[in-house]
Amino acid sequence: DLVHWAVAGQSAWSLGLLPFFSLSFFLHSSTAQIRYAIPEELTRGAFVGNIAKDLGTDVAKLAAANLLRLVSEGGRQHFQVNLADGVLLVNEKLDREALCGRSSTCSLQLQLVLESPLQLHRVEVEILDVNDNAPQFPKNEVSLEITEVANPGTRLPLEVAEDPDMGSNSISTYELSASDHFALSINVRGDGVKMPEIVLEKALDREKVAAHHLTLTALDGGDPVRSGTARITVHVLDANDNPPVCDPPISKVFLEENVPSGTLVAQLNVTDSDEGLNGQVEYSFKTSNNAPDTFLRLFSLDPQTGQITTKAPLDYEDSSAYEITVRARDKGSPAMEGHCSLRVELVDVNDNSPDIVLTSLTSPVQEDAPPGTVIALIGAKDSDSGENGHVHLQISNDLPFKLVSSFKGHYSLVTAGPLDREKAAGYNITVMATDAGSPRRSTEQTIFLQIFDVNDNVPRFSSPSYTAHIQENTLPGASMFSVSASDPDVGANSKLSYSILDTGMQDVPISTYFHINPENGTIYALRALDYEQDKVFQVPVEVQDAGSPALSSTAMLHLFVLDQNDNAPTIVYPPIPRGSAFQQKVPSSAEPGYLVTKIVAVDADSGHNAWLSYQLQETSEPCPFRVELHSGEIRITEALRESGVLHRLVVQVRDNGIPTLSTSVALVIYPEENAVQDFAKALDLPISPSRASSVTLYLIISLVAISLVSCVMLAVLGTRCLKSGPTAAGWPLSCCCRRTGRKSASNFPGQLNPEGFIKYLDVETFHLVMYCTTR
Repeated sequence: DLVHWAVAGQSAWSLGLLPFFSLSFFLHSSTAQIRYAIPEELTRGAFVGNIAKDLGTDVAKLAAANLLRLVSEGGRQHFQVNLADGVLLVNEKLDREALCGRSSTCSLQLQLVLESPLQLHRVEVEILDVNDNAPQFPKNEVSLEITEVANPGTRLPLEVAEDPDMGSNSISTYELSASDHFALSINVRGDGVKMPEIVLEKALDREKVAAHHLTLTALDGGDPVRSGTARITVHVLDANDNPPVCDPPISKVFLEENVPSGTLVAQLNVTDSDEGLNGQVEYSFKTSNNAPDTFLRLFSLDPQTGQITTKAPLDYEDSSAYEITVRARDKGSPAMEGHCSLRVELVDVNDNSPDIVLTSLTSPVQEDAPPGTVIALIGAKDSDSGENGHVHLQISNDLPFKLVSSFKGHYSLVTAGPLDREKAAGYNITVMATDAGSPRRSTEQTIFLQIFDVNDNVPRFSSPSYTAHIQENTLPGASMFSVSASDPDVGANSKLSYSILDTGMQDVPISTYFHINPENGTIYALRALDYEQDKVFQVPVEVQDAGSPALSSTAMLHLFVLDQNDNAPTIVYPPIPRGSAFQQKVPSSAEPGYLVTKIVAVDADSGHNAWLSYQLQETSEPCPFRVELHSGEIRITEALRESGVLHRLVVQVRDNGIPTLSTSVALVIYPEENAVQDFAKALDLPISPSRASSVTLYLIISLVAISLVSCVMLAVLGTRCLKSGPTAAGWPLSCCCRRTGRKSASNFPGQLNPEGFIKYLDVETFHLVMYCTTR
């Protein structure tokens, strides 16, 4: 075959396609083949080739013969022949990709039939590819997945872009948008198709970037270059590579003690950058050997929410703070965990009363303990803290004690004044401890302090002096009197013993007369007492305690002996021997009333026992004499008949005691002429009753005067004793006015019993009468 190339025409050049000539092969035989090449996308009427020329036939002849037929394969009429000029024209727009698909060559076969003579010519029109299609990916949006723990170098294959164009107009290369983690790799398959792949160059972290957005561009080799893009999203698949994180990892909360159960303590803020099960967190308490797990009894933890609440009362005094470690564990595989440290510090509430601790106590304490003596050591504490735990101790101000602070929380209880067991044998000391909280709380504790007795009190008699009376002639051993003393001390210091002191101021020791029971103070007579010998005794009694040193005091017992009628009257005048009669001469001329003589008698007893009465014993014969009942004067009652007649009288002297005692005296009276003067001179007796009465008046006046003088002297002496103050050794004040021991009536001018005065007057009256008569 002869191949002839012909120029395709102006339309081909106008498309800017590859410059080529349309060649035709003219076959001079009955059969020939003509080949044309035209670019695709030529519009209707575009010039393909000059068939008439290429066949060597006259155009006019062709048109006149009208014998040309163009037969196309496939039944479609893509081309037509213009019979006027013999030019082959495009009948419809040609699309190579539609006509030939992915074939590397695209040709349309035409049969040109000429009649007269019958001639068959084959015309082949090659449709040349034009870069009229841009590369196109199967999907504009491509989603890829890669695990975040993928190693660098991991490849992610991409779908190949499609370009219907062929040859150089097909896919030339791919480009990938800039990325820190991914790069583009292009592999060429055996068929020459370029396979794009994404290569991981840098480790991924889903928690930082969960998805990477890339743009893949496919470029063809046409001119101009056409491109197609696909948006690629690379999703980073989560791997459980992040542990739960506590924010903050270490936290502190303050919580008042004694909050009710169920109080929210803290809400843990835990995050896990992973997702899904890898990011789901469960909470639990973590205990260790180094951390006490007491908080498990006090706090509860919600395993899902991480809320920590109280489930039991909290006590600051048990623990002021709790260290809680919470484990936050995700549900990934393998599971990862984080830890939250929470310090719960309790705020102290003044919920505890102070405690008083008695460290030591000295009881009993001696009552003579000097001020400042430490009695007890007391501690004060409060389980609370701060001001709530600051404790102050105090005691009552009306006690002889005080608290001295030794150092913080410790006090000494010391004496603040003198103690006296006799006033207070013990003290209930109430110690009050008060804290400084709000509201204040206080505690009281009572300490009993016993006071130990010291022998600081002298035994005291119930009276500084006693007066007692005892009948004379009382039998030895008889109880006469009891003295009593008291000692406010106790124990041996109050055990008393009584004794009688011998002052040595009398010839016979007083202890020979009396004995005192040393235990009860009862005084007994050791001998019978005789009033006529000793009328009063001054008995010094001493009482002494058993303390160390022993203390003692004395009292004076004035013991008066009471007279008994144990003495018969004694005739003082006339003095005659026992069993004799007194002879008295009287004048024969004596008249009635004449004082013959006077019987003077005394009685050693006193009082009524010494009141004497005189009387004549009755005789059968009349008696010219009488005796005065109380004075003992014997007087003539009638004139004597004759002198020389003796008159015998018996005068009986009786006392007034019970029983009555008496004595008698016999008188022989005989008258004489000169007897008057002798009797008056001898007896110094009054010669008349009137003179005797005057003497008695003088005697009474004298006695009154003596009594007044004695009273003045006693008053002066008493005043001096009071000014001189108390005497030594505890003797009563009266000792300066009395003599100690036994005193007889004759040398005891301070005799308190007036009976002595009666006897004194009875005896002295006789002497005064005698004195007045003789004068």
